[in-house]
Amino acid sequence: MKNDDDVLLIVDDVEVNRIILKGILEDEYKIIEAENGAEALSILFEEQIHPTVVLLDIMMPGIDGFQVLEQIKSNDETKTIPVLFITAADSEEDESRGLTAGAADYVTKPFNNDIVRARVDNHVRLARYQHNLEKLVAKKAAEVTKTYEQTLEVLATIIEYRNLESGDHIRRTTLLTEALVSKMITTEKFAAALSAENIHSMVKASALHDIGKIGIPDSVLLKPGKLTAEEFDVIKTHTTIGAEIIDSISNTLTDDDMYLKYARDICLHHHERWDGRGYPHGLKGDEIPLSARIISFVDVYDALVSQRCYKDAISHEDSLGIILEGRGAQFDPDIVDIIPEVSEKFQQIESSYGD
Repeated sequence: MKNDDDVLLIVDDVEVNRIILKGILEDEYKIIEAENGAEALSILFEEQIHPTVVLLDIMMPGIDGFQVLEQIKSNDETKTIPVLFITAADSEEDESRGLTAGAADYVTKPFNNDIVRARVDNHVRLARYQHNLEKLVAKKAAEVTKTYEQTLEVLATIIEYRNLESGDHIRRTTLLTEALVSKMITTEKFAAALSAENIHSMVKASALHDIGKIGIPDSVLLKPGKLTAEEFDVIKTHTTIGAEIIDSISNTLTDDDMYLKYARDICLHHHERWDGRGYPHGLKGDEIPLSARIISFVDVYDALVSQRCYKDAISHEDSLGIILEGRGAQFDPDIVDIIPEVSEKFQQIESSYGD
């Protein structure tokens, strides 16, 4: 019974060879033909057709089979496609060279119907198995990553409650970050530094910005009045503690390395200032990772509009006014300049998830 999900690409400059192979295999598989190496590469890389198996003649004018195989194996999207070389019965040297170069097997001319069918069937089954195994591994890895990230986010939320802040601070931070970077990616200034993929990772990582507060004593963290200089120095250490926590996490627990990178940068640097007067390292301007500059903006805005044990809430308009005053001093001026375009969205998020 023919299975159109499995496509075979037959590449041979001799038409009769293609006709014979197609006759042997077309009852079971959908067949695509190429009469030379250039046409085969066009099918694979321009038309983006990725067959289950390729049957590839070695000796062809122009781009020969070895050159086609080299390009197939050097491309991440095609390198796992099994390639069966079509060889003459007395070409052991070509067979050896082909197998060394990455061919999975070979079929010899003149063709034996049963052998051709058996070898192709074997490699189709192996390709299916590999594909299904990769899907299963990806699914399990995604499940582990999701559980891992949710655990960190729960920990971050617990820390917010310990800090006498609503757990909605985490949700607001992620939503505000998403709103801001979604607008930033449309600007010429930031488009090159942001993509849909790293926006997703950055938004997830933003939830962990204050995870280092787990290492701050309650006597300092929960103090309702003004902190002493010594106490403020203790509070400052939540940035380095947070980075150390992220550093201690094994990369084997997640396949999203960008998520961990953003989490570390954000934890360590979200209290740096554009003018270099922040902490812990006094970084200045573009020395501060972009993710940390973004979270600095978001974190201050949310702190201003939210009630805390040591302060009353400030209105949305007054909060944005304070941030505008910090343009080029505390905050990246190019991020501050986006305020008019995100103001309404910020206000909607605070109204929906306010304390």
